[in-house]
This record gives sequence, structure tokens and C-alpha cells, in this order.
Amino acid sequence: MRYYIIAGEASGDLHGGNVVKSIFYQDPEAIVRAWGGDYMQEEGAELIKHYKDLAFMGFVEVIAHLPEILNNLKFCKSDILKFKPDVLILIDYPGFNLRIAKWAKNNNIKVCYYISPQIWAWKENRIKTIKQSVDKLLVILPFEEKFYHKHGLKATFVGHPLTERIEKDFIKGISPLSSKPIIALLPGSRTQEIKNHLSIMVNMVDKFPDYQFIIAQAPSQDIDIYQRIIKDKPIKIVKNKTYELLKQSKAALVTSGTATLETALFGVPQIVCYKGNIISYWLAKTLIKVKYISLVNLILDKPAVKELIQGNLTEDKLLEELETVLYNKEQIDHIQSDYTKLWELLGNKKTSDLVAKAAFRLASKTP
Repeated sequence: MRYYIIAGEASGDLHGGNVVKSIFYQDPEAIVRAWGGDYMQEEGAELIKHYKDLAFMGFVEVIAHLPEILNNLKFCKSDILKFKPDVLILIDYPGFNLRIAKWAKNNNIKVCYYISPQIWAWKENRIKTIKQSVDKLLVILPFEEKFYHKHGLKATFVGHPLTERIEKDFIKGISPLSSKPIIALLPGSRTQEIKNHLSIMVNMVDKFPDYQFIIAQAPSQDIDIYQRIIKDKPIKIVKNKTYELLKQSKAALVTSGTATLETALFGVPQIVCYKGNIISYWLAKTLIKVKYISLVNLILDKPAVKELIQGNLTEDKLLEELETVLYNKEQIDHIQSDYTKLWELLGNKKTSDLVAKAAFRLASKTP
């Protein structure tokens, strides 16, 4: 079978890499062409576009890069037609992928959507496009299956891909990253995220001299962007060792996104940080209808971890919350109890295998 996969962000590439591996295990003769990153390429996909050239964040930023986005859409459609896939697997990245899904359906291409658009948060009107364009919808959050069923659309909960990855990659006997207790800094994967968040996070270093601060470098970023911000502060930087870092950390400062869930699954008390373009933030606050920005709190439907957003992300508040998750035993116990519930809700499904099987079955169906 011929598989065409599109992921536009680091997390999509990570999960896509596992799916590619499962596809080849199930279908050894498979041909896989992809938009993604290093993980998907390492597992055998032919990489056409890297996500670092695609990831534009926020309303203002998307508008600024609109010509580039439109060119990418045009090229993508042309490339899909030339490749003639048996199935198109779309991973998250809804602004781009839903447009491709609609076009693909009009061109009689079967569409499997993995990690569905978060229309429960905003743009619920996208349900119409999903109904018309997606043949198989695979969701990764436990409440999404019921949400889509309520709207008359069948969706299948396949578990969360991070649970299988963290269980597989739970490293024993790893080399210590520091002789001091560690505070992990995960400032995001995009350039603008790193600039916005790391400049505040590094101010904690002088407040906690007994701890070693270590940054998890994003795979798509050069080390220079971090070094320009940390300057001469005693902060280490590690690349491709995020899970090793989290396993050894006492606490973490984390930019909202997939990293909040990864941190929770490793049992690390965390503070979720977010500060963006003021116009993008205002628009998001106006349009998005969820109570929380972190996946941890969304899944648990409670403020299990502290979120410092926009104006609340200040040095004083970050200091106060970091002291709490390091030294307040009662609060730490509450967090750990919530993390246990999180594991229970997400389950222990073999997510990537389920996705690969669903895509194979869809590709094998005759019209």
C-alpha cells in the first residue's frame, strides 16, 4: 500500500514516527511519503517537507506567513496527486490538514485523521468539514469520542501515543545529568515560544542555587537561540534527552502543549507557562472556550497543575509557584495523585498499532 502522511509540528512527527514504524511492521511492502520530521524519516518515510518550515503559531503569525502557507498547500496537493496514495493519514495540524482533507475527498482519496482537531475548544463549525471529508477519525483524548458521537460522527479512541512511548522509553540505569537536583526547562519548540518563555524562566536560576537548571533543546532548533538568552547563567542544555531529563527532574517549567502531558506522565511537578503575541492572545481568549490551556488540566477537568498565562507569567509569580512544587509536600502529594488518575484515564492501548491497522483497513477497502 501507498501511504501519504502529513504532520506539521514536532509532536506530530514524534507520534507519526511510531505510526510509520507500525505501518512497516504490518505492511512490509508499504511505501510511505511524508511531511514531518526526523522521527518519521528515521523510521523509513520519504520526507518531503520538514515541520520546522511549516509551524506558524498564533493568528497574527499565520496571517504574516499566509503566502507561504498557500504555496505549501498548492505544492502538497500536487505532490499527493503525483504519489497516488491508497490512504492519506493526517496528524493534528488542523488549519492545514482540514483543507487538505476537504480537497482529498473531492479527489476520491481516502482520509484517515489521527489526533483530531480540537473543535471542542474552538471552531466547532469544523465538524461539518470533518463529517464530509474524513473517512476514519482516530482520537487520543478520552472525552473526544463522546463529543464526536454527540455530533453524529463516529470516532474511535485509540489511547494517547505518549503513554506507549513513555512506557517503551522508560530508561533504566541512565547516566545522571547532574550531581545536583534538577529543575527542567521546556520552553517550547518554536522560535517565538522559546524567546517569550525562556527569558522569564532563566530568572529562576539565581533564586535556587542548590538546583541545576537544564533546558530540553527542541530537535528543530539550533543551540544558539538558547545561548543568546541564557548568556552566562549556569544552565545546561541537552538535546534528544527530554525523557532522560524529565525522569531525573524534581520540578519543571513547561510551555503549554504536549510537553505538559509528557511531564505529568513522568510524575514531575510542573508549572505551565504561556505568553504570546498580545493580539493573538486576545483573539484566542475571545474565541477559545476551554477552561485550561494545559492538556493535563483539560483531561482531568480540574486545575491539577498551575497555569501562568500572559500577564500572570511574571518573575514573582513564577518564583512563588516553583517554591510550592518543590517544597510544599501537601501540594506535591495532590499533584502526584492527579497524575495517577491521568494514567488511568489515558489507558494502556497500543496506539500506533491501532492507527496503522485502521489506515491499512481503510486503504484496503474497495470503493
